[in-house]
Amino acid sequence: MYAVVLHRRRMAPASRKIGDTLQHAMARLPRLSLPELPHHVVQRGHNRQPIFLEPGDYADFHRLLHEQSRQHAVAVHAYVLMPNHVHLLVTPTRPDALGRMMQGVGRSYVRGFNARNGRSGTLWEGRFRSSLLQPETHLLACMAYQDLNPVRAALVEEASAWEWSSHRHYIGRHVDRLVTPHPLFWQIGNTPFAREHAYAQLVAAGLGPAMVQALTDAALHGWALGDAAFLADVQARTQRRVIRGNPGRPRTKTS
Repeated sequence: MYAVVLHRRRMAPASRKIGDTLQHAMARLPRLSLPELPHHVVQRGHNRQPIFLEPGDYADFHRLLHEQSRQHAVAVHAYVLMPNHVHLLVTPTRPDALGRMMQGVGRSYVRGFNARNGRSGTLWEGRFRSSLLQPETHLLACMAYQDLNPVRAALVEEASAWEWSSHRHYIGRHVDRLVTPHPLFWQIGNTPFAREHAYAQLVAAGLGPAMVQALTDAALHGWALGDAAFLADVQARTQRRVIRGNPGRPRTKTS
């Protein structure tokens, strides 16, 4: 046992690299994307480097997102543009719509960003990540999660102080032509004022750490989030595993 431990310790750096590679390869499952369901999308900068350096960069990405979402029939329900990554909450209407939209935005934005800043090469950390959400259980929570991202990052003290998110649209301080509210949002109040107030209160109440972690993990690993019936329905529509778990046949119980 002692010899094995020494051998493993001596090989740790190489083993760690191999393990990281294998973990990365295993994590690259086919993207789980189904039309007419909300998707939480995350796109990061390469090595977590900044993807926005000035207000004009944010504005350019916002413009491209608006153009490409309309072109590919993807409803953008919520978003937040952070210095080194982006969160979106969207519903595509076709199986390939989300990928085409993100490709169109990504390529056009990088060309402009590189030209403005005298650089070349990639800007993104590989492909974008996404998860499927059950609207009734996670849509409003995901909206609040995105609005509160700048607060969690200590960029601002409250969500309404961050200019580059959909929060101010939903609390009635700004009309954002990019945003298409999900039908579920209309159910939180009978009037625009009631909906704005209810949503502001929801964000002010914050999210528990378990919900924050669940939304983060699902998006980064490509899982679906929802109740058992929702997950079973999603699984029936795809051959790809939709939740975290061990593949293969379940163990047989022994007495």
